[in-house]
Amino acid sequence: MRIHNEDTIEDIRYKIRHSAAHIMAEAVINLFPGTKIGMGPPTENGFYYDFDCPKALSQEDLKIIEKEMRKIIKLKTKFSGIVVSRKEAIKRFEGQDYKIEIINGIPEDEKISIWSHESWEDICRGGHVESTKDIPAFKLLDVAGAYWKGDEKNPMLQRVYGTAWESKDALKEYLNKLELAAKRDHRKLGVSLDLFHFDQFAPAMPFFLPKGAFLLNKLIDYMRDKYEIHGYQEVVTPQIFSSKLWDMSGHSEHFKENMFFTESENNNMGIKPMNCPSHYLLFRSQLHSYRDLPIRYADFGRLHRNERSGVSHGLTRVKSFSQDDSHIFCSFNQIEEEVSSFLKFLEEVYADFGFENPTYNLSLRPKNRSGSDEIWDKSEKIMNDILSSSGMNYSIQQGEGAFYGPKIDVTIPDALDREWQLGTVQLDFFAASKFGLNYIADDGSKEEPVVIHRAIFGSLERFLGVLIEHYGGQFPFWLSPDQFSIIPISENHFKYSLNLQSKLNELKMRGKTDISNDRFNNKIRKAQINKTPLMIIIGDKEIESNNFTVRLRDGSNITELELQNFKILSECTDKINDDQDLSKLLKYGKV
Repeated sequence: MRIHNEDTIEDIRYKIRHSAAHIMAEAVINLFPGTKIGMGPPTENGFYYDFDCPKALSQEDLKIIEKEMRKIIKLKTKFSGIVVSRKEAIKRFEGQDYKIEIINGIPEDEKISIWSHESWEDICRGGHVESTKDIPAFKLLDVAGAYWKGDEKNPMLQRVYGTAWESKDALKEYLNKLELAAKRDHRKLGVSLDLFHFDQFAPAMPFFLPKGAFLLNKLIDYMRDKYEIHGYQEVVTPQIFSSKLWDMSGHSEHFKENMFFTESENNNMGIKPMNCPSHYLLFRSQLHSYRDLPIRYADFGRLHRNERSGVSHGLTRVKSFSQDDSHIFCSFNQIEEEVSSFLKFLEEVYADFGFENPTYNLSLRPKNRSGSDEIWDKSEKIMNDILSSSGMNYSIQQGEGAFYGPKIDVTIPDALDREWQLGTVQLDFFAASKFGLNYIADDGSKEEPVVIHRAIFGSLERFLGVLIEHYGGQFPFWLSPDQFSIIPISENHFKYSLNLQSKLNELKMRGKTDISNDRFNNKIRKAQINKTPLMIIIGDKEIESNNFTVRLRDGSNITELELQNFKILSECTDKINDDQDLSKLLKYGKV
């Protein structure tokens, strides 16, 4: 492949994937005559194409399509582009209804470009390799249903996903990561670990089993402890409000399709999709002085959003969820200090969960926005200065800010280097005037506060889904629903084991004794499947010596432990970051 000096590795991959999408589309049309084609863009790690195909495609068909793609690639045809008139474009794609719709949707003043690799052409802005031979490594991954243009009212098409890379080694590395990711899929682990359940009677709304409920509540307890340190006040607000509130906030106009509505005593009511308006009502319910600011309201209230069923995905996209949501009411002069301290708070939290090297995206003013340019100039400078002076890794996204102010979105890589957008901090200069929010300034006048929207976990359900995959279900000791499982070798050891369980429970350690009829090896296997950190084996030897043998998740054993070892462990759980630290603490009483 000829590499242009100005091309980055991202540019090269984009061109390879874009070109692979075109070749896949040609292969499908060659193999399945009568197929109509939709859209086929490159993506972050691959590409896809949507097809209205007369045949229901299967995994076996993907192998056949791959073989046809290799034939096309071996022809070594060059990619080239031309600009045509709208009339010419429609003529070229006669019979391809979806392409005609795309052409008709292109603005009159915009040029229509077509790219081909001699044997096939597509409407496209360009960005391709020079020749089909410059696609060194690819693989088709999956096929799924997808509504045309993402609209449920449109026909359902078949979307074929693939990936393409600059070398076979890069492809192999990516496929290995996919295999690891499949093993860590939180939807599978959520079932095998008895964490959560979904039911058709509440679509995309998770039921949390006892262990899952423990994890969710543990996250809330963790954040509550942090809030006490960082000066937040927790509030509780209603879940249902008059539709007049949502009209006032603008949600009825901009978010109505994603809301649930009900009726009470002939009044239209909306179930809250976010906490912001309820916090505005709380703020204005009392008189505030400049001496009271900043006021930081925190809320774990349950929210509901009417997400389309086609986009729901386990815990990471649900209709019912909670957030570690907070709104800070402050003066303009307090913005820099509040945002800076929040970002430090955020990094502190992510580090506790093993998330390192977050990246920050500063989104600036959109075309449609509230407030004056002067306010935007000042607020954008504040946000930019904070990130610049901190040494944080950040990028700037023009035009992507909220209509009410600039924002910083935070992305973290997990154990498999997959990026997750979690935290956010947003400035809002719009809410105060709309809701009549004010405080008494030091000169006795009324001033409008700036509202800062912020979250660290974001959706607790989504954050839990990310955690499950990040840890592969092996939660750190302090977070594990069951920290130990006592495994008696035979029924003769039940009484002693249950007595030991009581002593460990008194030390605030979580776990129980397996007194089932399973064989000893099956009990070990069950504890391993449940990813229990400590498996305490009890037999005649342990009872006689009053010492214990512990099996860790990695299969290693620690022998001759005493109750005192567990007492030290129970007092130092916050010092344990991984199973190696757990082993050291049990053996030596320190990390």
